[in-house]
Amino acid sequence: MREKLRIVCATRETPERFFTATALGQSLALYNFPRAEIRLHANNARGLPSIYNEAIAEAATDPAVLVFVHDDIHLCDFYWGSHVFNALQSFEVVGLAGNRRRLPRQPAWAFIDEQFTWDAAENLSGIVGHGKGFPPSHLSVFGPPGQAVKLLDGLLLAVRSQTLIAHAIRFDEQFAFHFYDLDFCRRCEQQGVRMGTWSISVVHESGGNFASPAWRAGYERYLAKWGD
Repeated sequence: MREKLRIVCATRETPERFFTATALGQSLALYNFPRAEIRLHANNARGLPSIYNEAIAEAATDPAVLVFVHDDIHLCDFYWGSHVFNALQSFEVVGLAGNRRRLPRQPAWAFIDEQFTWDAAENLSGIVGHGKGFPPSHLSVFGPPGQAVKLLDGLLLAVRSQTLIAHAIRFDEQFAFHFYDLDFCRRCEQQGVRMGTWSISVVHESGGNFASPAWRAGYERYLAKWGD
């Protein structure tokens, strides 16, 4: 039996407006990969980890490649589904951008300190467009994709459900949004699960919300959990 690909997404929009009012919905309305299913959590006010964990639990009896993705992502790659499967031949968890190393007290995958100093280019990997559609208003070329990394950006994460279940890896629900991806990557590293970036073309409508009160509260919880 050919593997299924299950998109897991949360949105504040209604189910009806998702396909017209969100970047991801518009992309999937244009071209949904033939073997893809959508697990949409509409009118959402919950943290992403609880939604993602539900998808993992569901997959215990219905395995699939899980694609955890934000609703403000334009999929600009007609072959995105095939590229996800190709990527999972090289890595067990795949993202679009990441860092080849991890440092103590690192506040985000791309930064090395609390002053948001960018890490050196040779440590970064991946390419992400930014803007409201294609072509993007600008392109962030972090470094060559297809590299093994220690940290991944959570805008899109793909992994076989069997991998997460076999290693007892879940998302920590104390991180409603900020730091759930870094925490997830720490858990994968702890369990010896291989992570890497891949070349899948997207445009991200959001640039992040660093240094907000919610972000700082998440950072304190992250440091309290991991100690560095």
